[in-house]
Amino acid sequence: MARRAYIDCSWESVAVAEQSPNPLRGEPALPRRAREVLGVLAAVAIAIAVVAAVAASARSELLFRDGDSLVTTLIVRSLAVGQPQDWALSSVLFLPETAVLGLLTLLGLGITGTLALAGVVNIVALYAALRVAAGSTTRARAPIAGALLAVSGFAVLAASETSPSRDALELASLLTTTTYYSATVVGVVLAVGLARRGLDRVADGGSDAFPWGGVVGVGLVAAASVLTNPLFAVWATVPLSVVLGVVAIRRRAALWLIAGLVAGTAVGFACRMPLAHLIANTGAGYFDPSRWLFSLEYYAVLLAERWNAPWGAASVVFAALLWGWCVAATALLARRREVGAAVVAACGWAMPLLVVVGAILAGTHAARYLQPAVFAPLAGLAVLPSLLPAALPRVRPLVAVGAVAVALTAAVGLGVPRIAVAANAPDADLACVLGWAEQSGRTGAGQFWTVRLPKTHLADPRGLVQVDHRLRGYAWLVNREDFGVGEVSFLVLDEQSPAFVLPGGRSMADAELIPCGRYTIADFGSQPLPIGPQRS
Repeated sequence: MARRAYIDCSWESVAVAEQSPNPLRGEPALPRRAREVLGVLAAVAIAIAVVAAVAASARSELLFRDGDSLVTTLIVRSLAVGQPQDWALSSVLFLPETAVLGLLTLLGLGITGTLALAGVVNIVALYAALRVAAGSTTRARAPIAGALLAVSGFAVLAASETSPSRDALELASLLTTTTYYSATVVGVVLAVGLARRGLDRVADGGSDAFPWGGVVGVGLVAAASVLTNPLFAVWATVPLSVVLGVVAIRRRAALWLIAGLVAGTAVGFACRMPLAHLIANTGAGYFDPSRWLFSLEYYAVLLAERWNAPWGAASVVFAALLWGWCVAATALLARRREVGAAVVAACGWAMPLLVVVGAILAGTHAARYLQPAVFAPLAGLAVLPSLLPAALPRVRPLVAVGAVAVALTAAVGLGVPRIAVAANAPDADLACVLGWAEQSGRTGAGQFWTVRLPKTHLADPRGLVQVDHRLRGYAWLVNREDFGVGEVSFLVLDEQSPAFVLPGGRSMADAELIPCGRYTIADFGSQPLPIGPQRS
């Protein structure tokens, strides 16, 4: 009891010191709201720098042109042209990502400009979640600095990733896209932060000493996250419940947090039932425990490739050091009985361990499933200031304001032009396809990896239909209403398109071939091709 009283008093003294005049210069400390605003502005600067680095590398292929990455843009565009909505989606419904992208579209930045801005917003949202996990200003030391330190660690990892492959073990930069589970990443970190806040409330000895806010908060986050992506249950519900279960041995309030988390997860799954018609693939086929050895070999190869990539070894070592630090921080914070912060640190190492082992045992083979391996250890940086010596000098208000102003100015002045150049890079081949298709006034088709980019940029996306190599409607991450046209009069091909097997004895010899650089348009003119039955 005496030790706990000492700790509580120490945090109260920190809070008082933050509100008192700066002893170094006699300057008044910045108000709390001003400090929070500075933190957000610094996060914006970091976010712009990260997106600029990604956009200027070969990874921009994933950000601006990847077939998977364009699904949210296609949804927004389909809504904009007034098309009836009957989407065939994966187990992920992209609800928050689509909503945010739709709002950003109103700014009129164009398709690629909006995608770049969405990447900035995603990183700022990650900062906000880390800020919650870093603790309140009355309980934690320098929580804003901790959150900024964590998002800076994320920036280091993301900026080191330059592969154009969606299958590379380059997981941090996936947050800059709108389709590789960005909302789920933010939701996981936010759930951890809310659990910490709930435990901190109990430690502070509130009027009822019950973590109402934490229980309700984690429940709502879990419900919303599972509704849009059931992977949240694997990334957050299971590992966070395990960590809280250990805490519950001495702090029964943790049981209520587990209850809120599990109940929210169950509600999320229940809310998915009315949306079952949108889910073309539940994801059950991705799991095959009998292939665990193949999964282990697959991820080992990806790790070896990442190690040998430029800056790859450094990023792997950095991530491993973060993981190790989370283990050490957990022990230190538990010894000091700072339970809330210890839970945050514990999630930093427990989540990657459980998720990676679970992914292997489940026989999965998709790098994106392992994202907690890079974002969860950032939690260790968020709690780092709490473990630094109390004698460290305090940053002067004017210095803090000046540093943020310089960072933001540099990010806008140097980063935004790089993003604009990458987003507006001319693509003569794409322009050729768009010009021909729009001038023809007819409806064409193409296979998934080929047609999605032209379809996204077409004035009316209904002008191109997604089909497979047998000209069947390929109902995958697309609006099924597209197939109502019944027939198409030209095909768009490129090197990613397997050879078409056309119905009715037709062949490419019947078409006029129009070259468009990496694309080829096969025009069948007045003899259209029927679209076959749908498949997914």
